[in-house]
Amino acid sequence: MSGIHGAVGIGLLVANALDAGWGSVAWTRKDPSVVFWPLLRIGQAFVVFQAILGLLLLAQGDRPHDDLHILYGIAPLVVSLVSEGMRGGVAQRELEGIDDVDALERPERVAIARRVALGEMGIMTVGALLILTLALRAYQTGS
Repeated sequence: MSGIHGAVGIGLLVANALDAGWGSVAWTRKDPSVVFWPLLRIGQAFVVFQAILGLLLLAQGDRPHDDLHILYGIAPLVVSLVSEGMRGGVAQRELEGIDDVDALERPERVAIARRVALGEMGIMTVGALLILTLALRAYQTGS
């Protein structure tokens, strides 16, 4: 099972590198990307699956040579959850002081939606970069 754990780890690295790269380019260009979100969810699925596999290996008594591997293995899951929580605050900040969104003209609503999408994408891109960094460290400390 540790072979599967290693293979999923490589998938996690590739998926989150793609997320981080795609999100960085799109955010820098100020171009809300529709493709970013499915890529992000695939990367997050790898994070969850990898954490489950790691916990199953621990439950079987298979411990890594370096205990830091466990910390670096669980941290991406925490980063993913915190990033999702922070993402919820973006719309709230953008809508602060606006009592009735429906009363706004269409161009104003579109501009707000664009800022929300870019803000959310920026937060999730930073999360993907952190996950990538932590996963690389987990890979280095694994057996």
